[in-house]
Amino acid sequence: MIEFADLSAVDMLKAFRSRELSPVEVTEAVIARIAQWEPSLNALYAYDPEGARAAAKASEARWRRGKALALDGVPCTIKENIATKGVPVPLGTAAMEFAPAAADAPPAQRLREAGCVILGKTTMPDYGMLSSGLSSFHELARNPFDLSKNPGGSSAGAAAAGAAGYGPFHVGTDIGGSIRLPAGWCGLVGLKPSFGRVPIDPTYYGRVAGPMTRTVADAALMMRELSKPDERDPMSLPPQEIAWLDLERDPRGLRIGLQLEAGIGLPIEPEGGRRSSRRPMRSERQGRSSRSRRLS
Repeated sequence: MIEFADLSAVDMLKAFRSRELSPVEVTEAVIARIAQWEPSLNALYAYDPEGARAAAKASEARWRRGKALALDGVPCTIKENIATKGVPVPLGTAAMEFAPAAADAPPAQRLREAGCVILGKTTMPDYGMLSSGLSSFHELARNPFDLSKNPGGSSAGAAAAGAAGYGPFHVGTDIGGSIRLPAGWCGLVGLKPSFGRVPIDPTYYGRVAGPMTRTVADAALMMRELSKPDERDPMSLPPQEIAWLDLERDPRGLRIGLQLEAGIGLPIEPEGGRRSSRRPMRSERQGRSSRSRRLS
């Protein structure tokens, strides 16, 4: 039998609706899972189990009154660089001023408005500049499939939390792979939405927030809420009615893009051989530099 902590958000909501489970039961199961794994994974920052318990009880009361919100009672985590009110945002580095955030950033506010139970924040490397969980502020994040490995980055803690069953919903951010890389390394669904589809604050050209989940259906549920408009992001796209939950479609006629050359970085190593010693010519280095962007 599947454990409560491993349920998808879709299945949790069905169980809440039928009264087979309550948000309190699910939240307690996730808290127990965190107690089991977090000493090894170091996925969380500003973990707030008592706040999560209070939110779960409030959610349970709304379900009983027939006033449930869109994602009521589903546990979630928020990447550390997405502000949540009252929690400092050190951006993964010991060099930042440790000051509480004045308000929720748009992705956190959308999930809170939808009734999600926010467990805490997830760890990241310094300024999101590494494809790993190495940080001068947080303990080193680990991959739950192999504790000798890292979970990828920069949404390192989010990927580790998702793979370990710290609830079904995890928010990451991405410019150059910071959702997609750790999602791939930890066996998750990671979506980098089109720039501007999910409002964020503060804005940064190219950075997006997006879902990291164990199923496509859960990612779609998150996007339905995350993509709602917020006037704080002047670079966000105009609101658009998108059938996020309409996942049944015929794949015939769809095209898949495969990027074989990123235009940046070292040459690919030959299979079974030594790393190529060829250095890019000056024109190549200039072109690669102009196209490079830091991870988020």
